[in-house]
Amino acid sequence: MKPRKATLERETRETRISLSINLDGRGASEVRTGNGMLDHLIAQLSRHGLIDITLRAQGDLETGWHHLVEDAGICLGRAFREALGDGAGIHRMGHAIVPLDESLATVAVDLSGRGYAAIDSQLNGRMVETLPGEMVDHFLESFALEAKMNLHARITTGENAHHKAEALFKALAKALRRALEPDPRNAGQVPSTKGSITT
Repeated sequence: MKPRKATLERETRETRISLSINLDGRGASEVRTGNGMLDHLIAQLSRHGLIDITLRAQGDLETGWHHLVEDAGICLGRAFREALGDGAGIHRMGHAIVPLDESLATVAVDLSGRGYAAIDSQLNGRMVETLPGEMVDHFLESFALEAKMNLHARITTGENAHHKAEALFKALAKALRRALEPDPRNAGQVPSTKGSITT
């Protein structure tokens, strides 16, 4: 299998982002977005998905967190899709159920080439430490659409906003880890009857 890595630079009037990703890493991360909670969540994705992520982002924070969070999700999704390549030999689909104290998150993914996100975090209108809860949903949606993956993420039970958000990202990490793993019974074959998961 070819190295599944990508590097991306993106600059707009609102944000400036540099990113590198290795889908076959060891879970190392260096994330600096200016929001400690967002950094923490992306680090969970890295650590539990065994995906190396280096991400530096700056934005027009005087307008709030929206632009920076959205663009970080967009860039991570684009780099993920580039690193994945044609997806030959992978499982393609994965799911995980992850608890964190009183919270329970369920995530299912399909690296299908079709971007879609259905997210029920129960975080809208709440703060997750320094991050507005709706920004957790928006990051995940932006990531899924740009990665061209089908993402279903749901909090089944929970009270603490931090626990809910972290459980979601850990579950996403575990689901992606499974989806990205080589399938020895499908070595070298694209896991689709149409022969492609890139379009």
